[in-house]
Amino acid sequence: MPPAERRALFLLLSLGLLGQGVRWWVNHPDDAPGEVQLLAALPPRSPAPHRDSILALARPLGPEERIDADRATAPELARLPRVGLALAKRIVADREAQGPFGGPAGLDRVPGIGPGLLAALGPHLAFSAARARTPNLPVTSNQPGTPAAAPPADPVDLNAASVESLDALPGIGPARARAIILYRETNGPFRAVQELARVPGFGSVALGRLEGRVRVGSR
Repeated sequence: MPPAERRALFLLLSLGLLGQGVRWWVNHPDDAPGEVQLLAALPPRSPAPHRDSILALARPLGPEERIDADRATAPELARLPRVGLALAKRIVADREAQGPFGGPAGLDRVPGIGPGLLAALGPHLAFSAARARTPNLPVTSNQPGTPAAAPPADPVDLNAASVESLDALPGIGPARARAIILYRETNGPFRAVQELARVPGFGSVALGRLEGRVRVGSR
């Protein structure tokens, strides 16, 4: 065999031995050839809890099931009829900024919620803050001998009230208070309480809540 062929054969044998040594060093001695473990196997995790959580939030409300608007998270509120996740997040943000709603009139202050939606949500809502305040509320009843409800405070003059005064009225909120001021500045003084129905966001239900609480004074 010529010297050049012997050198080439020796080089091939050396490379083969070197490759076997590298493979043995990378792999465990008992592993099958070519089996290289790059990352340690992650511990098995069951998807069942996550799946059950998603199914629980997606299922329709039962006939007697109610969502506590004063405590529920946005995904829980999104289970309510006609309430998507975006509106549910606005409800939670309003509650965190202004405190619990305490009843439908408080929830009415959230932009995007009006009388029609409140009527649809009524059978499915609960308000834990209202239950907490119940012992301090005056008792109203037609039964003889029961205390009468406390009379409302002096009616608020729609033609002189500030945003803060209007915001304190039931079912108004900052957005409707600003809308009243804007309407007054654009169209002049209110001539009758019923003219509130022309303000965007007002309807018969909102006007009914304000009965005896607002008046129209001269400017």
